[in-house]
Amino acid sequence: MASAALASRALPPPPRHCARRPRAPPTTAPRPRRGCAAAARPARCRAVAADERPADPSIPEGEDGALSGEAERPEADVVVIGSGIGGLCCAGLLARYNQDVLVLESHDRPGGAAHSFDIKGFNFDSGPSLFSGFQSRGPQANPLAQVLDALGESVPCASYDSWMVYVPEGQFLSRIGPTDFLKDLDEFVGADAVQEWKKLLDAVIPISAAAMALPPLSIRAQVYMFAEWYKPGCSLEYPLEGSGAIIDALVRGIKKFGGRLALRSHVEKILIENGRAVGVKLQSGQIVRARKAVVSNASMWDTLDLLPPDAVPRSYQDKVKATPQCESFMHLHLGFDVENAREDLGIHHIVVNDWNKGVDADQNVVLISVPTVLGNGLAPPGKHVLHAYTPGTEPFSLWEGLDRKSAEYRRLKEERSEVMWKAVELALGPRFSREKCDVKLVGSPLTHKRFLRRNRGTYGPAIKAGEATFPGQATPIPQLFCCGDSTFPGIGVPAVAASGAIVANTLVSVSQHSELLDAVGI
Repeated sequence: MASAALASRALPPPPRHCARRPRAPPTTAPRPRRGCAAAARPARCRAVAADERPADPSIPEGEDGALSGEAERPEADVVVIGSGIGGLCCAGLLARYNQDVLVLESHDRPGGAAHSFDIKGFNFDSGPSLFSGFQSRGPQANPLAQVLDALGESVPCASYDSWMVYVPEGQFLSRIGPTDFLKDLDEFVGADAVQEWKKLLDAVIPISAAAMALPPLSIRAQVYMFAEWYKPGCSLEYPLEGSGAIIDALVRGIKKFGGRLALRSHVEKILIENGRAVGVKLQSGQIVRARKAVVSNASMWDTLDLLPPDAVPRSYQDKVKATPQCESFMHLHLGFDVENAREDLGIHHIVVNDWNKGVDADQNVVLISVPTVLGNGLAPPGKHVLHAYTPGTEPFSLWEGLDRKSAEYRRLKEERSEVMWKAVELALGPRFSREKCDVKLVGSPLTHKRFLRRNRGTYGPAIKAGEATFPGQATPIPQLFCCGDSTFPGIGVPAVAASGAIVANTLVSVSQHSELLDAVGI
């Protein structure tokens, strides 16, 4: 089942960072263009540690992190903690339902694991770069596409249908669809693998069909991927302006319907009064009241840390603490000349070094995305941007307690990033040179923890199918809900979008929910 395992495992969205290429800004004041307007060649630069990236000075900041501008009214019907895709989907639908919603984000820009950042005119994805179903509408659409549809927003995308695969047996171009992958399996693995894959599809497709029969705006499971990727005529999509364009669209939708977003507004604790969640306290000391509910888009472990221990049932605390975690990530972001890569370069590449280790072993699988092959809007003229990462397999224990400014930390980053450099050299071909890169950024689990405020830099809960299930969105504390990858349906862009929608739908009447489903044709 090695090949089947790769197909289902090796596509996770990673995370991190700040800064952005200029587009319609999701902040209270317009952001000036910077860095990439002219055709001037950017200066060569040293390999900057991702941890050292400066915050964007063009984004307004409230005094001591207090609310300011359009978000300064310190109360709302619903307060959402965190602006990841789950939190933004929840807030967008609540605003669409005519609820007064306020999103509080600790970082200097929204998006969580899906935001983009800009270095010297190169616009990088910090997280997910593999998408599908954005152009679908109605019951069969990606849950995120359905939320955008409900908000009257869209994300222009380029379509493609393949990625490069590098395995011990060789390398090949793999195409999505019902037949092409079977040909690849037969050529590189053998007839037994083909039969195993067919058995897997036979088992999963009916489950996927059942999940697709439910409105994704209400609930959806991760088997969505199989229905989308292995049907005739299917395709993958990438936003023309990067994954950050998805965040921009969600923020536009939130504001269009009167919702509010406050950046650099770090939540220090969730306020509990008479056993109910009634608001939050910011790091600045400011209190923000929630009339109806508080929704946490933070992980289950980080949410628990925001709560007073005596307000949380011991059984709930024990369950959260006992939930195993996925490991973290290594990241490599590069900016370089187009001439430094092979001419037939594709957007996505998967490198597996050793089947015997398993695709979830550390330092064994590397994913690579080069979105500028689909268009040059993310980099200066004649340049490429590249994001390589290890998919949730980097042990946090190797990094725990290290000083990010120490020589030991720099040495470990150099050592643990080598597997990504070698994968990039394999994918880009003999014309590529590390020394000729204009931008070189290496991120570690500590980077992941710092910029995403993820407990131990984790990818999310390591919940095994058949042994346990992801918890629902409700908590033992009245008026406190959770969304994101710590809740059902689980990890991944469609899943977290659905989780946010579930919370939003729960907080309004059945008639309001029904009217929305009718409006988007579900």
